[in-house]
Amino acid sequence: MKKIFSLLLITFLCFSNIDAQSKPKNVIFMIGDGMGLAQIYAGMVPNGNKLQLERCKHIGFSKTYSASHFTTDSGAGGTALACGVKTKNGMIGMNPDSVAVQSILELAEKNNLSTGIVVACAVTHATPASYIAHQVNRNMYEEIATDYLKTDIDVFIGGGRKYFEERADDRNLTNELKAKNYQIAYTLDDVKATKSGKLAGLLYEDQNPGMPERGKMLPDATMAAIDILDNNKKGFFLMIEGSQIDWACHDNNAEQATREVLDFDETLGRVLDYAQKQGNTLVVVTADHETGGLTFPTGNIEEGTFEAIFTTKGHTGIPVPVYAFGPGADSFIGFMENTSMKNKIEKLLKLKK
Repeated sequence: MKKIFSLLLITFLCFSNIDAQSKPKNVIFMIGDGMGLAQIYAGMVPNGNKLQLERCKHIGFSKTYSASHFTTDSGAGGTALACGVKTKNGMIGMNPDSVAVQSILELAEKNNLSTGIVVACAVTHATPASYIAHQVNRNMYEEIATDYLKTDIDVFIGGGRKYFEERADDRNLTNELKAKNYQIAYTLDDVKATKSGKLAGLLYEDQNPGMPERGKMLPDATMAAIDILDNNKKGFFLMIEGSQIDWACHDNNAEQATREVLDFDETLGRVLDYAQKQGNTLVVVTADHETGGLTFPTGNIEEGTFEAIFTTKGHTGIPVPVYAFGPGADSFIGFMENTSMKNKIEKLLKLKK
Protein backbone atom coordinates (compact mmCIF):
# COMPACT_ATOMS: atom_id res chain seq x y z
CA MET A 1 0.00 0.00 0.00
CA LYS A 2 2.86 2.36 0.84
CA LYS A 3 4.48 1.61 -2.54
CA ILE A 4 1.24 2.42 -4.35
CA PHE A 5 0.87 5.67 -2.41
CA SER A 6 4.48 6.64 -3.14
CA LEU A 7 4.00 5.89 -6.83
CA LEU A 8 0.84 7.99 -6.95
CA LEU A 9 2.59 10.85 -5.14
CA ILE A 10 5.56 10.77 -7.53
CA THR A 11 3.19 10.67 -10.50
CA PHE A 12 1.26 13.65 -9.14
CA LEU A 13 4.43 15.66 -8.55
CA CYS A 14 5.73 14.85 -12.01
CA PHE A 15 2.53 15.89 -13.68
CA SER A 16 2.42 19.05 -11.54
CA ASN A 17 5.92 19.92 -12.75
CA ILE A 18 5.06 19.16 -16.39
CA ASP A 19 1.87 21.19 -15.98
CA ALA A 20 3.79 24.41 -15.33
CA GLN A 21 6.75 23.85 -17.64
CA SER A 22 5.39 22.06 -20.72
CA LYS A 23 3.89 23.65 -23.84
CA PRO A 24 0.16 24.38 -24.15
CA LYS A 25 -2.13 23.58 -27.06
CA ASN A 26 -4.63 26.29 -26.14
CA VAL A 27 -4.29 29.68 -24.44
CA ILE A 28 -7.12 31.48 -22.67
CA PHE A 29 -6.11 35.06 -21.81
CA MET A 30 -8.37 36.79 -19.30
CA ILE A 31 -8.32 40.54 -18.66
CA GLY A 32 -10.03 42.10 -15.69
CA ASP A 33 -10.17 45.68 -16.94
CA GLY A 34 -9.07 48.01 -14.12
CA MET A 35 -8.48 45.04 -11.80
CA GLY A 36 -5.62 45.68 -9.42
CA LEU A 37 -4.88 43.79 -6.23
CA ALA A 38 -7.40 45.87 -4.26
CA GLN A 39 -10.20 45.04 -6.70
CA ILE A 40 -9.37 41.35 -6.36
CA TYR A 41 -9.54 41.66 -2.58
CA ALA A 42 -12.85 43.53 -2.90
CA GLY A 43 -14.25 40.35 -4.46
CA MET A 44 -12.52 38.01 -2.04
CA VAL A 45 -13.45 39.50 1.35
CA PRO A 46 -17.27 39.33 1.02
CA ASN A 47 -17.03 35.98 -0.79
CA GLY A 48 -16.01 33.99 2.27
CA ASN A 49 -12.39 35.17 1.91
CA LYS A 50 -11.83 33.08 -1.21
CA LEU A 51 -11.84 33.27 -5.00
CA GLN A 52 -11.38 30.84 -7.87
CA LEU A 53 -8.36 32.98 -8.74
CA GLU A 54 -6.48 31.38 -5.83
CA ARG A 55 -6.19 28.20 -7.89
CA CYS A 56 -3.55 29.99 -9.98
CA LYS A 57 -0.26 29.39 -8.16
CA HIS A 58 2.08 31.14 -10.59
CA ILE A 59 1.96 34.88 -9.90
CA GLY A 60 3.76 37.92 -11.25
CA PHE A 61 3.33 41.64 -11.87
CA SER A 62 2.89 43.63 -15.07
CA LYS A 63 4.22 47.17 -15.60
CA THR A 64 1.47 49.13 -17.30
CA TYR A 65 2.90 52.52 -18.43
CA SER A 66 2.32 53.45 -22.07
CA ALA A 67 4.57 55.07 -24.67
CA SER A 68 3.02 58.47 -23.97
CA HIS A 69 1.93 58.39 -20.31
CA PHE A 70 2.93 57.06 -16.90
CA THR A 71 -0.71 55.99 -16.57
CA THR A 72 -2.07 54.03 -19.52
CA ASP A 73 -5.55 53.95 -20.95
CA SER A 74 -7.23 50.74 -22.13
CA GLY A 75 -6.29 51.38 -25.75
CA ALA A 76 -2.55 51.47 -25.11
CA GLY A 77 -2.83 48.90 -22.32
CA GLY A 78 -4.80 46.48 -24.49
CA THR A 79 -2.43 47.03 -27.41
CA ALA A 80 0.58 46.23 -25.22
CA LEU A 81 -0.99 42.94 -24.11
CA ALA A 82 -2.29 42.02 -27.57
CA CYS A 83 0.45 43.29 -29.86
CA GLY A 84 3.57 43.42 -27.70
CA VAL A 85 4.33 47.11 -28.23
CA LYS A 86 4.03 50.23 -26.11
CA THR A 87 1.91 52.82 -27.87
CA LYS A 88 0.29 56.19 -27.23
CA ASN A 89 -2.81 56.41 -25.10
CA GLY A 90 -5.93 56.10 -27.23
CA MET A 91 -4.36 54.13 -30.06
CA ILE A 92 -5.49 50.63 -31.06
CA GLY A 93 -3.27 47.90 -32.54
CA MET A 94 -0.60 50.36 -33.69
CA ASN A 95 2.83 51.50 -32.62
CA PRO A 96 3.41 55.18 -31.68
CA ASP A 97 4.12 55.99 -35.34
CA SER A 98 0.61 54.79 -36.35
CA VAL A 99 1.95 51.65 -38.00
CA ALA A 100 -0.30 48.59 -37.59
CA VAL A 101 1.16 45.79 -35.46
CA GLN A 102 -0.01 42.17 -35.66
CA SER A 103 -1.80 40.95 -32.52
CA ILE A 104 -1.36 37.56 -30.89
CA LEU A 105 -4.89 36.69 -32.04
CA GLU A 106 -4.05 37.52 -35.65
CA LEU A 107 -0.82 35.53 -35.41
CA ALA A 108 -2.75 32.55 -34.01
CA GLU A 109 -5.15 32.81 -36.97
CA LYS A 110 -2.20 32.85 -39.36
CA ASN A 111 -1.00 29.60 -37.78
CA ASN A 112 -4.43 27.96 -38.28
CA LEU A 113 -5.49 28.04 -34.64
CA SER A 114 -9.09 28.95 -33.85
CA THR A 115 -9.55 32.34 -32.19
CA GLY A 116 -12.17 34.08 -30.13
CA ILE A 117 -13.14 37.10 -28.05
CA VAL A 118 -15.79 37.22 -25.30
CA VAL A 119 -16.33 40.50 -23.46
CA ALA A 120 -18.72 42.20 -21.05
CA CYS A 121 -18.80 45.33 -23.24
CA ALA A 122 -19.17 46.24 -26.91
CA VAL A 123 -16.84 44.14 -29.07
CA THR A 124 -15.65 47.46 -30.55
CA HIS A 125 -14.47 48.77 -27.17
CA ALA A 126 -10.78 49.43 -26.51
CA THR A 127 -9.60 46.12 -25.08
CA PRO A 128 -11.23 43.70 -27.55
CA ALA A 129 -10.44 46.13 -30.37
CA SER A 130 -6.73 45.84 -29.52
CA TYR A 131 -6.79 42.18 -30.57
CA ILE A 132 -8.60 42.70 -33.86
CA ALA A 133 -8.33 46.29 -35.10
CA HIS A 134 -5.74 48.88 -36.15
CA GLN A 135 -6.98 52.43 -35.64
CA VAL A 136 -5.44 55.70 -34.45
CA ASN A 137 -8.30 56.38 -32.04
CA ARG A 138 -10.15 53.96 -29.78
CA ASN A 139 -13.41 55.88 -30.31
CA MET A 140 -13.59 54.96 -34.01
CA TYR A 141 -16.16 52.27 -33.22
CA GLU A 142 -17.57 51.87 -36.74
CA GLU A 143 -14.08 51.57 -38.23
CA ILE A 144 -13.19 49.03 -35.55
CA ALA A 145 -16.34 47.03 -36.39
CA THR A 146 -15.26 46.99 -40.03
CA ASP A 147 -11.90 45.56 -38.98
CA TYR A 148 -13.69 42.40 -37.79
CA LEU A 149 -14.40 41.65 -41.46
CA LYS A 150 -10.69 41.79 -42.25
CA THR A 151 -9.88 38.82 -40.01
CA ASP A 152 -10.78 35.15 -39.74
CA ILE A 153 -11.68 35.26 -36.06
CA ASP A 154 -13.97 32.31 -35.34
CA VAL A 155 -16.05 33.61 -32.43
CA PHE A 156 -16.71 37.05 -30.99
CA ILE A 157 -19.38 37.74 -28.40
CA GLY A 158 -20.37 40.95 -26.62
CA GLY A 159 -22.33 44.12 -27.28
CA GLY A 160 -22.04 46.83 -29.93
CA ARG A 161 -24.63 45.66 -32.48
CA LYS A 162 -25.34 49.22 -33.66
CA TYR A 163 -21.77 49.67 -34.89
CA PHE A 164 -22.39 46.80 -37.29
CA GLU A 165 -25.96 47.58 -38.34
CA GLU A 166 -26.77 51.27 -37.74
CA ARG A 167 -23.83 52.93 -39.40
CA ALA A 168 -23.15 56.32 -40.95
CA ASP A 169 -22.06 54.62 -44.18
CA ASP A 170 -25.32 52.58 -44.38
CA ARG A 171 -23.39 49.30 -44.56
CA ASN A 172 -24.92 46.36 -42.71
CA LEU A 173 -21.90 44.43 -41.52
CA THR A 174 -23.97 41.52 -40.21
CA ASN A 175 -25.02 40.76 -43.78
CA GLU A 176 -21.38 40.89 -44.79
CA LEU A 177 -20.50 38.59 -41.89
CA LYS A 178 -23.17 36.15 -43.04
CA ALA A 179 -21.56 36.19 -46.50
CA LYS A 180 -18.35 35.10 -44.76
CA ASN A 181 -20.22 32.14 -43.20
CA TYR A 182 -20.76 33.67 -39.76
CA GLN A 183 -23.80 32.69 -37.78
CA ILE A 184 -25.30 35.81 -36.15
CA ALA A 185 -26.61 35.49 -32.60
CA TYR A 186 -28.63 38.23 -30.91
CA THR A 187 -29.39 36.37 -27.66
CA LEU A 188 -27.42 34.31 -25.19
CA ASP A 189 -29.66 31.32 -25.91
CA ASP A 190 -28.72 31.57 -29.59
CA VAL A 191 -25.06 31.69 -28.61
CA LYS A 192 -25.38 28.58 -26.44
CA ALA A 193 -27.23 26.72 -29.21
CA THR A 194 -24.31 27.19 -31.62
CA LYS A 195 -21.86 24.31 -31.43
CA SER A 196 -19.61 24.73 -34.47
CA GLY A 197 -18.63 27.06 -37.28
CA LYS A 198 -18.14 30.81 -37.04
CA LEU A 199 -20.21 32.90 -34.65
CA ALA A 200 -20.77 36.64 -34.21
CA GLY A 201 -22.67 37.19 -30.98
CA LEU A 202 -23.98 40.76 -30.92
CA LEU A 203 -26.09 40.56 -27.79
CA TYR A 204 -26.68 44.23 -27.00
CA GLU A 205 -27.34 47.38 -29.01
CA ASP A 206 -24.37 49.14 -27.45
CA GLN A 207 -22.64 48.31 -24.16
CA ASN A 208 -23.61 45.30 -22.08
CA PRO A 209 -25.55 46.05 -18.89
CA GLY A 210 -23.67 45.74 -15.62
CA MET A 211 -24.10 43.08 -12.98
CA PRO A 212 -26.48 41.67 -11.96
CA GLU A 213 -28.61 42.81 -14.94
CA ARG A 214 -26.66 40.86 -17.57
CA GLY A 215 -26.91 37.63 -15.55
CA LYS A 216 -24.62 34.77 -16.59
CA MET A 217 -23.70 36.31 -19.94
CA LEU A 218 -19.92 36.28 -19.41
CA PRO A 219 -19.47 32.75 -17.97
CA ASP A 220 -22.09 31.17 -20.27
CA ALA A 221 -20.82 32.90 -23.43
CA THR A 222 -17.25 31.96 -22.49
CA MET A 223 -18.04 28.27 -22.25
CA ALA A 224 -20.08 28.41 -25.47
CA ALA A 225 -17.07 29.94 -27.22
CA ILE A 226 -14.76 27.26 -25.83
CA ASP A 227 -17.13 24.55 -27.09
CA ILE A 228 -16.82 25.94 -30.61
CA LEU A 229 -13.09 26.68 -30.54
CA ASP A 230 -12.28 23.28 -29.08
CA ASN A 231 -13.32 21.66 -32.38
CA ASN A 232 -9.95 22.65 -33.84
CA LYS A 233 -7.41 19.89 -33.21
CA LYS A 234 -4.55 22.37 -33.65
CA GLY A 235 -5.73 24.45 -30.68
CA PHE A 236 -7.10 27.91 -30.02
CA PHE A 237 -6.50 31.36 -28.54
CA LEU A 238 -9.34 33.02 -26.63
CA MET A 239 -9.39 36.46 -24.98
CA ILE A 240 -12.00 37.11 -22.29
CA GLU A 241 -12.56 40.51 -20.66
CA GLY A 242 -14.35 41.38 -17.45
CA SER A 243 -14.87 44.86 -18.84
CA GLN A 244 -16.92 46.61 -16.19
CA ILE A 245 -14.67 46.25 -13.15
CA ASP A 246 -13.09 49.36 -14.64
CA TRP A 247 -16.37 51.20 -15.07
CA ALA A 248 -17.42 50.57 -11.47
CA CYS A 249 -14.10 51.94 -10.23
CA HIS A 250 -14.39 55.01 -12.46
CA ASP A 251 -17.65 55.58 -10.57
CA ASN A 252 -15.86 54.89 -7.25
CA ASN A 253 -18.54 52.26 -6.61
CA ALA A 254 -16.93 49.51 -4.52
CA GLU A 255 -20.11 47.43 -4.29
CA GLN A 256 -20.48 47.30 -8.06
CA ALA A 257 -16.78 46.57 -8.47
CA THR A 258 -17.25 43.60 -6.14
CA ARG A 259 -20.15 42.29 -8.24
CA GLU A 260 -18.11 42.61 -11.42
CA VAL A 261 -15.06 40.91 -9.90
CA LEU A 262 -17.19 38.00 -8.71
CA ASP A 263 -18.73 37.62 -12.18
CA PHE A 264 -15.24 37.57 -13.68
CA ASP A 265 -14.10 35.08 -11.05
CA GLU A 266 -17.06 32.76 -11.73
CA THR A 267 -16.07 32.84 -15.39
CA LEU A 268 -12.48 32.06 -14.43
CA GLY A 269 -13.65 29.13 -12.29
CA ARG A 270 -15.37 27.53 -15.27
CA VAL A 271 -12.32 28.16 -17.45
CA LEU A 272 -10.02 26.60 -14.85
CA ASP A 273 -12.29 23.54 -14.60
CA TYR A 274 -11.97 23.12 -18.37
CA ALA A 275 -8.20 23.67 -18.30
CA GLN A 276 -7.71 21.25 -15.43
CA LYS A 277 -9.73 18.56 -17.19
CA GLN A 278 -7.97 19.02 -20.54
CA GLY A 279 -4.43 19.37 -19.20
CA ASN A 280 -3.29 21.19 -22.36
CA THR A 281 -4.62 24.70 -21.78
CA LEU A 282 -2.73 27.68 -20.37
CA VAL A 283 -4.84 30.27 -18.56
CA VAL A 284 -3.39 33.73 -17.94
CA VAL A 285 -5.24 36.36 -15.89
CA THR A 286 -4.19 40.00 -15.64
CA ALA A 287 -5.38 43.60 -16.10
CA ASP A 288 -4.59 46.38 -18.52
CA HIS A 289 -4.27 48.81 -15.58
CA GLU A 290 -5.69 49.60 -12.15
CA THR A 291 -8.62 51.99 -11.84
CA GLY A 292 -9.62 54.20 -8.94
CA GLY A 293 -6.57 53.94 -6.69
CA LEU A 294 -8.64 51.70 -4.42
CA THR A 295 -7.50 50.90 -0.88
CA PHE A 296 -8.99 49.43 2.32
CA PRO A 297 -7.86 51.02 5.60
CA THR A 298 -10.20 48.87 7.70
CA GLY A 299 -12.41 45.81 7.37
CA ASN A 300 -13.70 42.63 8.97
CA ILE A 301 -12.87 39.25 7.42
CA GLU A 302 -15.44 37.34 9.47
CA GLU A 303 -18.23 39.74 8.51
CA GLY A 304 -16.98 40.04 4.94
CA THR A 305 -16.87 43.83 5.06
CA PHE A 306 -14.34 46.55 4.32
CA GLU A 307 -14.07 50.32 4.15
CA ALA A 308 -13.25 51.35 0.59
CA ILE A 309 -11.41 54.54 -0.25
CA PHE A 310 -10.76 55.61 -3.84
CA THR A 311 -8.02 58.14 -4.55
CA THR A 312 -9.07 58.99 -8.13
CA LYS A 313 -11.89 58.52 -10.63
CA GLY A 314 -9.31 57.69 -13.29
CA HIS A 315 -6.66 55.04 -13.82
CA THR A 316 -3.43 54.69 -11.86
CA GLY A 317 0.05 53.73 -13.02
CA ILE A 318 0.82 51.00 -10.49
CA PRO A 319 1.74 47.48 -11.67
CA VAL A 320 -1.06 44.91 -11.76
CA PRO A 321 -0.98 41.22 -10.82
CA VAL A 322 -0.55 38.40 -13.34
CA TYR A 323 -1.82 34.89 -12.57
CA ALA A 324 -1.23 31.73 -14.59
CA PHE A 325 -2.45 28.14 -14.55
CA GLY A 326 -1.52 25.16 -16.70
CA PRO A 327 1.30 24.30 -19.11
CA GLY A 328 3.61 27.28 -19.53
CA ALA A 329 2.45 28.96 -16.32
CA ASP A 330 6.02 29.32 -15.05
CA SER A 331 6.66 31.88 -17.82
CA PHE A 332 4.45 34.38 -16.01
CA ILE A 333 6.18 34.89 -12.67
CA GLY A 334 8.15 37.90 -11.44
CA PHE A 335 7.98 41.47 -12.73
CA MET A 336 7.39 41.81 -16.47
CA GLU A 337 6.51 44.44 -19.03
CA ASN A 338 2.94 44.23 -20.28
CA THR A 339 4.42 43.99 -23.78
CA SER A 340 6.04 40.63 -22.92
CA MET A 341 2.73 38.74 -22.84
CA LYS A 342 2.47 38.40 -26.62
CA ASN A 343 6.01 37.08 -27.01
CA LYS A 344 5.59 34.59 -24.17
CA ILE A 345 2.39 33.17 -25.67
CA GLU A 346 3.88 33.19 -29.18
CA LYS A 347 6.82 31.07 -28.00
CA LEU A 348 4.69 28.70 -25.94
CA LEU A 349 2.33 28.04 -28.86
CA LYS A 350 5.31 27.84 -31.26
CA LEU A 351 3.67 30.28 -33.64
CA LYS A 352 5.44 31.21 -36.87
CA LYS A 353 5.36 34.85 -37.99
